[in-house]
Amino acid sequence: MQQLIADCHANDRKAQLKLYNRYCEGMFIVAKRFLKDPFEAEDAMQEAFIKAFLKLHQYNGDVTFGAWLKRIVINKCIDKLKSRKLELVALNEHVLGTADEDENWQIDDGIGIEQVKKAIEDLPEKYKYPLMLYLIEGYDHEEIAEILNITQVASRTLVHRGKKKLQEELKTIKNGTGH
Repeated sequence: MQQLIADCHANDRKAQLKLYNRYCEGMFIVAKRFLKDPFEAEDAMQEAFIKAFLKLHQYNGDVTFGAWLKRIVINKCIDKLKSRKLELVALNEHVLGTADEDENWQIDDGIGIEQVKKAIEDLPEKYKYPLMLYLIEGYDHEEIAEILNITQVASRTLVHRGKKKLQEELKTIKNGTGH
């Protein structure tokens, strides 16, 4: 893998194509989670690869190449969402304070992953993206804050409130009163 990355850094087009082919499918799935339109998701993914190849000298191996690339893809998706004039987060943090992590958060048996994804999709955007980054992508609050350009306090609060809203939504699904 290190040799492949070195070859890509040296502008070897075959190596770049090989790296692209290795990661394009997974990165497309990540992009599609944020940008529902497959053409827009593919566009974001392509732009992310271009940026990754241009910034390859910044990859230092602290994380896996896939994790590094995924971060670029997610940032590109967030940029596209922002360019649509979507206001991701508008919060008065002094009022919110810090939400404590709810360690007892769980989903009832019988609720499938597709129902969870659908329920997340139906959440208000200010909760949806932080929750996707936290639950689906596995980012911590420091990373979410950096990606969404908010504070860690706001990230914790939005994830906490998003989980509560998600639990309410999943209870209505479980009880047959939802979707």
